[in-house]
Amino acid sequence: MAQAWRCKGLRWSASGPELAWDGGRRSALTWGKRVAFGVAEGGVRTCVGARGHPCPVRAVVPGRSTGARCEECARLDRAHSVAADTIADDPRPYHVYLAWFGPGMTKVGITALERGSARLLEQGAVCFSWLGAGPLMAARRTEELLRAALRVPDRIPYGDKRAVRSVLPASAAERAAEVADLHARAAALPGWPESLDREPCQPVDHAGVFGLADLPSAVGEVSGLVAGGAVSGRLVAAAGPDLHVETGGGVVVVDTRLMAGWELVPVGEDSELTLPVREFRSQDAGVQDELF
Repeated sequence: MAQAWRCKGLRWSASGPELAWDGGRRSALTWGKRVAFGVAEGGVRTCVGARGHPCPVRAVVPGRSTGARCEECARLDRAHSVAADTIADDPRPYHVYLAWFGPGMTKVGITALERGSARLLEQGAVCFSWLGAGPLMAARRTEELLRAALRVPDRIPYGDKRAVRSVLPASAAERAAEVADLHARAAALPGWPESLDREPCQPVDHAGVFGLADLPSAVGEVSGLVAGGAVSGRLVAAAGPDLHVETGGGVVVVDTRLMAGWELVPVGEDSELTLPVREFRSQDAGVQDELF
């Protein structure tokens, strides 16, 4: 029987996207590389646990869940989460940023200073700029200031991000325009926390990092993994947790968060995509040692 691997999702390193596996192994992903894996017949998806600890009961979780956690582990994972506002006394400094995902889709957010731009890569931000840096609560107040005064959201749905990746403006200057405009409007607002050090607008573009140039429109997205199903195709782009894979039926988006919790096995060269795919309603967006 082929060796099975448990995927921990997509990670972004200085050299680009990598798939992480239990045990610390990583598989580098490059454009044009074949992506192929299958789910063993009779396999089930089990909870990935919380905060580095395995689920004590190895609970079975739904195939369509991007969190891949049971209810109890999900609660524990968010119990000490900055995103959930459960750590008000975190002493680390934080960045406040503006992130752009496509026309009309700019959000405000915060990330620990020590993480650099990793959070922006993980979210699939095509362009971003820092607004400032300071203590956690000052960063939170700045984030709320922009939401209240400029109606800048703090979340952009992944479906909206995927829909426009193949039809983004061609130049970096065009992609940075909304960030620059919003940065200037934000800088003019009164009420900024005094403890937050403001930063100038210096847009960073990730279109090249993600491989978005000439990206074909996706025909759909994998809605979930199932026992006996498989993915096979050529990697054409990766952004955030998403892989854009060219298959015989067109480009399909694979959200790697759906892979977590499954035991995956190698598949043959002649394998095809046999997982359930949710088709997009329009073309808006657009023995083997390792699996990849």
